[in-house]
Amino acid sequence: MDRTRDERRRWGAARTTRSFLVGGALTLTFLSAALLSLVWRPYDVTRLDVASRLLAPSADHWLGTDQYGRDLLAMVMVGARTSIAVALIAVGVGVLFGVPLGLSAAARRGGWLDEFIMRGNDLIFAFPALLLAIMITAVFGPGAVNAIIAIGIFNIPVFARLSRGGALSLWTRDFVLAARVAGKGPARISAEHILPNIMNLLIVQATIQFSLGILAEAGLSYIGLGAQPPLPSWGRMLAEAQTMISLAPHLALVPGLAIVLTVLGLNLMGDGLRDMLDPRLRRERRA
Repeated sequence: MDRTRDERRRWGAARTTRSFLVGGALTLTFLSAALLSLVWRPYDVTRLDVASRLLAPSADHWLGTDQYGRDLLAMVMVGARTSIAVALIAVGVGVLFGVPLGLSAAARRGGWLDEFIMRGNDLIFAFPALLLAIMITAVFGPGAVNAIIAIGIFNIPVFARLSRGGALSLWTRDFVLAARVAGKGPARISAEHILPNIMNLLIVQATIQFSLGILAEAGLSYIGLGAQPPLPSWGRMLAEAQTMISLAPHLALVPGLAIVLTVLGLNLMGDGLRDMLDPRLRRERRA
């Protein structure tokens, strides 16, 4: 029996480590490419070279060129910077506004503030990120900033609900009751005792929302509501490849694989983090 438990524990730890390592490696690769594009790119992404259009991958152009003669490797590198920046800032907006709202709702559970915040979350959930983006761009015009606003607004209720749900299960714990007896108010208890105990949930959810943010940015750019030319974007690269896919399938394959691998890496890393940070899963592996 002990040997069986040890084997299950070892296999569980190995699966967790593999998932986290593979996901971390994929994520780090694209993060490194995005950071590297700030200081170096193999070619200028704004330079058109019609004589070199639609070249297949070669020693000069590792991933080939597009219909305007632009180097696809340079485009993917700069596109990674765009997608990651939009998704990262949008997740930050969701955390910055959603977590305090969720903690405030849990602290006033059952009261008018709790009801007001949660009904507001339901209202935002009724407008998906794409619809929000259409409404925002109709007023302010398309662009990366407006994509950030749309995705960030959609992330707020996600983190608000998660924070509230995690906090509600802690407000009846003995350490919270002791803090209340000591004279601490709801805001201080939320900051000092509740937030540190739900941080693992927030980290895992932030990883998931990061991957969804990259997909959302690619979708918005695909329909022309995201980053605008001449700034490269994976979604717009896919849109521009539609008419040329029979002549040069690598035009769609390259940005498509970049999106798939980045999202896959973030999801694998999120699964690994969840397994490592969730105490219930750790207890199951030890059982």
